[in-house]
Amino acid sequence: MAILPLAPGETIGILGGGQLGRMLAQAASRLGFDVAILEPAPDAPAGRVAAHTVRGAYDDPRALEALAAVASLVTFEFENVPAGAVAHLTAQEVEVAPNARSLAIAQDRVEEKSFLNSIGVPTVAFAAADSPQSAEAAMALIGAPALMKTRREGYDGKGQRWVEHAAEAAAVFESLGGKPVILEAPADFVRELSVIAARGRDGELAIYPMAENHHENGVLRRSVAPAAVTPALAEQAERIAAQVLTGLDYVGVIGIELFELSDGRLLVNEIAPRVHNTGHWTMDGCEVDQFEQHIRAIAGWPLGPTAAILRVEMLNLLGDEADGWLKHAGEPETRLHLYGKRDAKPGRKMGHVNRVSPLLPARR
Repeated sequence: MAILPLAPGETIGILGGGQLGRMLAQAASRLGFDVAILEPAPDAPAGRVAAHTVRGAYDDPRALEALAAVASLVTFEFENVPAGAVAHLTAQEVEVAPNARSLAIAQDRVEEKSFLNSIGVPTVAFAAADSPQSAEAAMALIGAPALMKTRREGYDGKGQRWVEHAAEAAAVFESLGGKPVILEAPADFVRELSVIAARGRDGELAIYPMAENHHENGVLRRSVAPAAVTPALAEQAERIAAQVLTGLDYVGVIGIELFELSDGRLLVNEIAPRVHNTGHWTMDGCEVDQFEQHIRAIAGWPLGPTAAILRVEMLNLLGDEADGWLKHAGEPETRLHLYGKRDAKPGRKMGHVNRVSPLLPARR
């Protein structure tokens, strides 16, 4: 097991070689750590900035053992890492953070909402189904319309469909592959918000200001932070974040997506046990961004400050929008972050820009 706090010069392993892994590796490097990436795809963005790359499937025992041989502790960049991979590393006496329980809960939408409700965190009403018949029964319980999602996997709007009428439930279930699903009641929300929060190994909490988020076709398009919220709403979000982090005995950064209702209440949409797209604004809006904060937390270091120093509008660059890099680079208020991906497929996140401006007065 790692000796904590982890000293500069040690190696941190990351399961996943995408853009989040790349930005985590860059943050770790600034703090003096080396990084080893485990990634099946060749020429992955994170692998090109890491000291070591292990090629292999996330659940390949030999690849995991190769990672364990060089890494003092391991984290992950996305929540669909096979649970068996974390179990295998733990059996090799490699410290993994966040913990396996957090990963398992976030991988199953029913388990996730059940956990949130169990610790007193509100969500929309929901029901589980694993057959066309139980999908119809769940619809009778939830009512139409309802959002049907696969219980596992699916991101950026994938693996989900609205069911407008109860009679459609069985057909929609089959269209999603006949896999176990969750049906969720619609949330009558006025806007989508999120909070990025961290918990250290000693239980210390660090919570960033909230972001207001706008999606297109199920994909995050832009975030504005700090969001214009009242102190009461900010306190509510901070309380939710503390309940989630403590309830999971969490170590690292977590993203919590929220719905703000017209009466001022917040519902949790979902949690992501990792650094999060809605926290990219922190890279230019805070002294310590979410990526460095995650490395600090898992390494057992003190957490850094989370106060905003600038207002940021974060815009995802999708597909060939990243070809406008020269224009963005010439805008004095714009900070450009490109992910080093080779193929600009439509809708693929190729980078983001943070447009900075002075902070606005706080709402009362």
